[in-house]
Amino acid sequence: MATSKAVAKLLADRVIGGEGLLWDAARVAAANLLLVLCAWIALPLPWTPVPVTGQTFGVLLVAVLLGSRRGALVLGLYLLEGIIGLPVFQPFGLPGAARLAGPTAGYLLAYPAAAFITGWIVEHPAHLEEERQAGSTKARPLVSLERLSGALLAGEAVIFAGGCAGLALAFRMSWSAALAAGATPFLPGELIKMALVVFAVSGVERASR
Repeated sequence: MATSKAVAKLLADRVIGGEGLLWDAARVAAANLLLVLCAWIALPLPWTPVPVTGQTFGVLLVAVLLGSRRGALVLGLYLLEGIIGLPVFQPFGLPGAARLAGPTAGYLLAYPAAAFITGWIVEHPAHLEEERQAGSTKARPLVSLERLSGALLAGEAVIFAGGCAGLALAFRMSWSAALAAGATPFLPGELIKMALVVFAVSGVERASR
């Protein structure tokens, strides 16, 4: 799980310093706790079976902090914890593996892929390879605002594609009905969450230098 030498250290490596499996385990545990706390921030909506939660914020932030492989690993472990019955999912819905038969199953199953794609985009900006070749040790931002925004949008697209597909299959909805129930009501909130991720990343970068 160690970070590739071809890629500058990600933010999680800067915040929780140290090399090796134990340090990576500490980063994964901290990210897992963040996901659980975000999932417990939940508000049901009367017009859709999908509640508003902080989960997408947690997924995207974990992906940016940990990168593709470790981000996907954390989300895979998170799903496994929920499936075996640990109280890690948002509180509205059936417990354990039964949650994967409910209206939020598509979102949950899309989380690892969304984390991988978001993390991959942020951990491969062009300047990192240029600095590696030049042997530069100068501290620079992990990723530009444009690239970070693109990574977050890509992650959101994967999450909502999975979520709407899950709704369409589970409830035999048309795609337009699934979009109306599973995506459209949440777009303003997702823009706010993405802005919060950008703000959090900027703060962590400044604090870690």
